[in-house]
Amino acid sequence: MMLYLAMGALLLVIGAIAGVLAGLLGVGGGIVLVPAFFYAFQVLGYESPQLMQLCLGTSLATIIVTSVRSVMSHNKKGAVDWDILRGWAIGIAFGAVIGVSVVASLRSGALQAIFGVLAMIVALYMTFGRSTWRLGEEMPTGPLRAILSPILGFLSVLMGIGGGSFGVPTMSLFGVPIHRAVATAAGFGCLIAVPSVVGFLLVEVALAPPLTIGSVNLVAFGLVIAMTLITTPYGAALAHKTDAQRLKKVFGVFLFLVAANMLRKAWLG
Repeated sequence: MMLYLAMGALLLVIGAIAGVLAGLLGVGGGIVLVPAFFYAFQVLGYESPQLMQLCLGTSLATIIVTSVRSVMSHNKKGAVDWDILRGWAIGIAFGAVIGVSVVASLRSGALQAIFGVLAMIVALYMTFGRSTWRLGEEMPTGPLRAILSPILGFLSVLMGIGGGSFGVPTMSLFGVPIHRAVATAAGFGCLIAVPSVVGFLLVEVALAPPLTIGSVNLVAFGLVIAMTLITTPYGAALAHKTDAQRLKKVFGVFLFLVAANMLRKAWLG
């Protein structure tokens, strides 16, 4: 019982922090939740060769709820670009399904290394990226969209994140205004999370915590969702009182250190 209480308390803290950061910095909670879940489950003694699958699957399950809530909120303000969402939907969902099949075949160490490398890329973009950088003046269509959309879904599943970390930079680089990019990327999160979670529910994890179905822990899912729904508005309110760009650079440095630690653990096995 004490172990379950400790697990519950730790997950509540993780959810609260993830919610504040999501609202404060505009990044999806997944990029915080995956390493937090990993360390929490390790501390609680749930070591497994499939531990990262459990963290990725549970993180993506939370994104279903947060993304739907975010899309509905942004849509009330007319900020969601539904044309982009419709055009990219099939490719993103297809990439997410392929991502689950790859994740299911890898051991935790390999997934730690992949998360570490991709998180470093996101961290460097957050730290050094410029809003003026452009690859084009409008979102790509045709063959280029057919290539980029599955890649976006695939990489997001490998990190257990929604559409924000890769979707917002992609849209910004193709001239989509930042507020519209953030709103539309929330829709990307739904397209990534729904098909991938269906797959993760079928991927069994050895030595999993109580109330785990496949690679999704229902306790972590419920507690984290409860806390993020409470704390995300506080993060958003705080964002209006602080220098968002400076905060993103600070978080970029923090994320770089988290990624480096993931790579260290993967290297040491």
